Amino acid sequence: MRTLAMQLTKYKLGDLIAQRREKNKDYDLPIRGVSREGFIKPKIEEADTSIYNVFYKNDFVFNPARMELNSIALNLDLDKALCSSLYEVFYVKDENVVLPEFLNLHIKRDEFARHCDYIGLGSAREYCRFANIAEFDIKIPPIEIQREIVQADRQIKRRIRLNEQMIEKLEATAQALYRKMFVDGIDKENLPEGWRMGTIEEFCKDMKSGGTPSRNHSEYWNKKDYPWLKTGEVHNNVILETEEFISKAGLDNSSAKLIPQGSIIMAMYGATAAQVAYLDCETTTNQACCNMICQNKADAAYLFFHLLENQQDIKKLANGGAQENLSQELIAQQPIILPNGIKEKELFVPILDRIVIKYKENSNLSELQSLLLAKMGNLKK
Repeated sequence: MRTLAMQLTKYKLGDLIAQRREKNKDYDLPIRGVSREGFIKPKIEEADTSIYNVFYKNDFVFNPARMELNSIALNLDLDKALCSSLYEVFYVKDENVVLPEFLNLHIKRDEFARHCDYIGLGSAREYCRFANIAEFDIKIPPIEIQREIVQADRQIKRRIRLNEQMIEKLEATAQALYRKMFVDGIDKENLPEGWRMGTIEEFCKDMKSGGTPSRNHSEYWNKKDYPWLKTGEVHNNVILETEEFISKAGLDNSSAKLIPQGSIIMAMYGATAAQVAYLDCETTTNQACCNMICQNKADAAYLFFHLLENQQDIKKLANGGAQENLSQELIAQQPIILPNGIKEKELFVPILDRIVIKYKENSNLSELQSLLLAKMGNLKK
């Protein structure tokens, strides 16, 4: 792609877009909500849609009450659909001036979200409506440059999607292998020679919970000494790095321990309870993470897919009222087959390695995408 230093034309966003005000006329159309990540299916499909707004392909839909979170999405898939009457819809007036996908890249920059947040501060409910965003200043390069930028973004997104699909296939392969070897046709009372039933605590080299240094000590945080992982960051995935850090003093003044690369982490509290992740970096965690340190890579791979297979059963054991709550002791006592030797467990290593590689590729692609957006923000006349 050629240099982005070029002649730009400055506009008010309102010069480029127009608000769509079309209500539903008994159409039987898909209904969509909107979030920072894009369109989502509504939680309740059975609703009175007579006052819903209609939107079309290449329309933008946004939630005026959540614009500081960048709750806006460009419709690239549906020919025609419905959204809540609380949402607002707009479209590009002239696609020979600005491409909808190029405008979407601008809108997804942090600068736009900050602008919406600033606007909302002055209103009782902190709404940011069409008339407000219409005042946003934007600089647009020639249409041929827009096409190059959009094409580059499409290629990045396509590679990310392909990697996500490959991760799903690899995980499905590993789960099928696990079930074939350790579930289907297995009599736990009469295991193969050398195998026996044990517990996760017995299987692991060590198990540690974390701890949270006091937030009252600002000097404990973001000093780049040790990476820091919170429960909400634990999903069924691979953790490559963490965004927050604590100082050595913060680590020393909490029960947090440094967890080595190759460990398995399970969240114990809240919405992510029983979610499990493979740790591909060294980190510390808060107290709501159960950290399982393994003897070797084969043990880690086997334990990771074992926990994925049994995740729903473990989640059912969570208790604690309003928030689901597991304990390290409960996780430690969960049963697991202990094969004799390492041969069976090693079969899972190449699959896990491929999954890690795909996560790393997507991390690099996301960084490239962020650089593309940042570069757009620094376009020069």
